Amino acid sequence: MSHRNKLVPDADVFREAVKDVTPLKPCERFTPAPKPVKVHQPFPPSPPIPDTLSDHGAGDCALDEFLRDGLNRMTLRKLRRGAWPPQDEIDLHGLNSDEARKLLEGFLHQATGRGLRCVMVIHGKGWRSEGREGILKVRTRHWLAQHAQVLAFCDAPANAGGGGAVRVLLKVAPPRA
Repeated sequence: MSHRNKLVPDADVFREAVKDVTPLKPCERFTPAPKPVKVHQPFPPSPPIPDTLSDHGAGDCALDEFLRDGLNRMTLRKLRRGAWPPQDEIDLHGLNSDEARKLLEGFLHQATGRGLRCVMVIHGKGWRSEGREGILKVRTRHWLAQHAQVLAFCDAPANAGGGGAVRVLLKVAPPRA
């Protein structure tokens, strides 16, 4: 037995199984049709999204949860328990603060425009923050609390990022007549 066959013991079995197979003639071969090329329709230019989120007052500690004034605490409990599964998510890992803020603002604008009720925002835990909570974690949660369309947020379940992500409950816009 050669050295190659010791590494691939099934090669001999395969060769034995196909030894009597006759290859197809070129004219009998099936050539799959090429995949259609997707033509991207350009979207009409949308007005720029105003940057209304501020870093001011974020502090050094991240909010564990948030509930908009006037809402019942049961709303937060339902969010935590998964009554509204996330319909979309965004990952802000590796972005600087300005990039993350702008991307988050655009994501929330787009999500509310699509009528989404719950989204997941992944910001990471910030392990490189020398014993403090990550800057992006603190600021992301601060921005979410400022956003008018955010009703509530809480830590994601452990299997979905735990303290490195938040489930966000959004206002649902009434249908346009």
